[in-house]
Amino acid sequence: MKTRTSSLFTHIHDYLKVYLPKQRNLSKHTINSYREALELLVDFVKTQKQVPLTDVTFEMLTADTITAFLNSLETDRGCCVSTRNTRLAAIRAFVKYTADRDISTTAVLKELKNVAVKKPDKVEVISYMSMEAISAIVEQTNAGSPNGLRDRTFLILMYDTGARVQEMTGIILRDLRFGRTPTIILHGKGGRLRTVPMMERTVQHLQKYLAEFHPDTPRSSDFPLFYVVTHGEPHPLTDRRIRYILKDYANKAREHCPEVPENVHPHMFRHSRAMHLYQNGMDLTLVSQWLGHLNLETTQIYAHADTEHKRAAIAAATPPNTPLFSKLNPERFTVNDEETLKRLVGLR
Repeated sequence: MKTRTSSLFTHIHDYLKVYLPKQRNLSKHTINSYREALELLVDFVKTQKQVPLTDVTFEMLTADTITAFLNSLETDRGCCVSTRNTRLAAIRAFVKYTADRDISTTAVLKELKNVAVKKPDKVEVISYMSMEAISAIVEQTNAGSPNGLRDRTFLILMYDTGARVQEMTGIILRDLRFGRTPTIILHGKGGRLRTVPMMERTVQHLQKYLAEFHPDTPRSSDFPLFYVVTHGEPHPLTDRRIRYILKDYANKAREHCPEVPENVHPHMFRHSRAMHLYQNGMDLTLVSQWLGHLNLETTQIYAHADTEHKRAAIAAATPPNTPLFSKLNPERFTVNDEETLKRLVGLR
């Protein structure tokens, strides 16, 4: 690596390999989040500047470049505003770490202060899929082949448990609990553990998968549940690999099922499972606990999304010539008179 560029990558190495895991003692899932943000950033700079990766420097991390990177997350990758802001927070944390250790990088820290956290234009509405879309995607896997069996089991378990993709890739064999009440232990954000029940059909798929991929491995092992073999060595499935696999299956499923949306990503399985549970009567507090949310407010997005879904369904089912149709217009609740508005909110 060239001397003039080694500083950036040396700091990235020390940050991800030493500081976060050994000094901060952060979970591997949190570290992976930081790693992904930095990887996406340097890849973006490499492409934008049209230089080899080894020629990416701190000096290239200007406010304009980072803003362009954040914009690309929304426009090119379909990320929501909260994801954009999470990536920005990760970049800021890394640059602050670097500036504390290398005074020559403080200019980048000053540049970052000119990059604002973006506020959403409106209440964020989650994207989720119908049961038909979920089934269509899962049906694209070939359960008769080893990789197809692995992918099908992964998708079914991810939907059934509502697990984050990082939680899925972090499952080890001893996290499985079979018996009268089958459960699985998920390693969530901040190292928090939660136990999630599994449906009997999911257990049946898991048993078939285990017989194929773990025939002789003790169930008390810390061996990864889902893995790939590269150069004769097993490695846990990665977030990137799962996204690639899911995108391919979704594109194929869309040819047969128009309900499959564009830009399907793993977290959409989590949203879909939570929405289906909520729509079928599960209390929002239980949904929150099941998802591993620290605050109930985080789970309120499902109530909002369901309300919007119902309003849209009512609007679609109401003929335009009925007197009720005008009452479905949300703009009728907009108050334009300032005095009326002040009285309504208690300012008068």
